[in-house]
Amino acid sequence: MKTSIIKKMREKGLKLTPQRLAIIEVLVDKTHLHPGASLIYREAMKKVGSLSLSTVYSTLNEFSRHGIIKMLEFDKMENRYEGNIMEHINLVCKGCNKIMDYKVPVSIDLKEVAKKARFWVTDTRLEYHGYCQECKGK
Repeated sequence: MKTSIIKKMREKGLKLTPQRLAIIEVLVDKTHLHPGASLIYREAMKKVGSLSLSTVYSTLNEFSRHGIIKMLEFDKMENRYEGNIMEHINLVCKGCNKIMDYKVPVSIDLKEVAKKARFWVTDTRLEYHGYCQECKGK
């Protein structure tokens, strides 16, 4: 995933700075957590000494804007980020706010949707909200 993100950055003409590399490494290492900017900041600070929270936010927003990563926006919790931009379902636990990826069993043809609905699809996001195994037992 790390090499794919770096490749996409280069394709978009974005520079690979030590700060961006640290952010990418945290995003890849913690991808299963769908980390928020504050976690990415804390972990990236361990890798590079000079980094501000605003740099983390602006980098994540830039990566998201270029389609390199996905930003998951929520009403009641911190925005989260993921490097997995392949089609999948996010399972969001209402108890602990954990987000898990679930592979989509059937792929949807976006070109077919665009053609039939005359609607240009720019982004997709599918979420199921409920309780993970640990929280359901509580």
